[in-house]
Amino acid sequence: MSSTRTSMALINDARVRALVFQASLILALIVGAWWLVDNTVSNLSEQGKTLGFNFLVQTAGFQISSTLGTWVMSYNVGESTYLDVYFIGIINTFVVAALGILAATVLGFGIGIMRLSNNLVLKGFATIYIEMLRNLPLLLQLFFWYFAVLRSLPGRREQIELIPGFAGINITGLYLPAPLAGDGFIYVFSVFIMAVVGAVMISKWATKRQYETGQTFPAFWAGLGLIVGATMVVFLAMGSPLDWGLPEFKDTGPALRRGFQSGTGMVIVPELIAVWLALSLYTAAFIAEIVRAGILAVAKGQTEASYSLGLRPGITLRLIIIPQALRVIIPPLTSQFLNLTKNSSLAVAIAYPELVSIFAGTALNQVGKEIEMIGMMMAVYLTFSLLTAAFMNWFNARVKLVER
Repeated sequence: MSSTRTSMALINDARVRALVFQASLILALIVGAWWLVDNTVSNLSEQGKTLGFNFLVQTAGFQISSTLGTWVMSYNVGESTYLDVYFIGIINTFVVAALGILAATVLGFGIGIMRLSNNLVLKGFATIYIEMLRNLPLLLQLFFWYFAVLRSLPGRREQIELIPGFAGINITGLYLPAPLAGDGFIYVFSVFIMAVVGAVMISKWATKRQYETGQTFPAFWAGLGLIVGATMVVFLAMGSPLDWGLPEFKDTGPALRRGFQSGTGMVIVPELIAVWLALSLYTAAFIAEIVRAGILAVAKGQTEASYSLGLRPGITLRLIIIPQALRVIIPPLTSQFLNLTKNSSLAVAIAYPELVSIFAGTALNQVGKEIEMIGMMMAVYLTFSLLTAAFMNWFNARVKLVER
């Protein structure tokens, strides 16, 4: 009788029931994971395959178009490994995502503010831009920039000279001067980094000083002067250890040797330009609407109070409206950054050598390690997304209102 009452007491105890349910759920997850792994291994065994990552040390036997990733990893066909291919894909994906986020943010903020302008031309342009670009499929825009625009450029024996002697473009890519670092440049770069840190410290000191005394300090100009001044002093003291390799274009001589000469200047392949344009312009349309919504969320009385104090519209927008609007803008802006990073995988459609294209495409077809390679790619995108979200959450915490 006593044991029955004890059992009933345990069943009626909410904490005990919660522990039992949680333990049962964890056990079910473990059993499910074990069944999934065991079933996968059995199926692979029947097909004569095994799990493992030994393929990463095998040499890769396919060509990859020249990009920052191939330059960093010094990729050579028949010498580099599939692990090098994996890192090349990560670097190229990171480049597209970073450049796209930067351009989309700047353009999106500008278009969003333009849509709230009283100028009918600016407002009309912003409205047409947003309604047109956000309603067209991203893949279609990617094809437009690559096939309709960049593939229509002059052939490899001709060029459109953007800056005479310095920059030109044709169907093989955009050619720019290449930086050539000499001895001692590492010291210049180190001083530049230290100057940037010093500028940040000056900014924090100026902000604290203004809170305590009400006195302002030209922190921006002081920081800019520190960065430029200190860097130039060390640069000149080290004998100007930075040269530029200009792209060389020949339009005379044998026909096969005309065009931009190999090994001169720096080339940005048209696939990267097309992916960057498509991702930036498409995402900027959504960011513009987020910025517009954030600005409209700020009470109109804030603007009227600023004008009554004699502040001009530009200063009011920059110092009063935007800081308050950021509290509304940042959460959905984070989602757009994550979407842009994941959408970079569409670059496989035009053969830009990002992670999905070369690792889940060519390398996977040669190696046949589907589970391992797909898992490695998922880990990369998950890491990119978590780092982006963590940074944006940190920034959001800094700009939120603090109760006093």
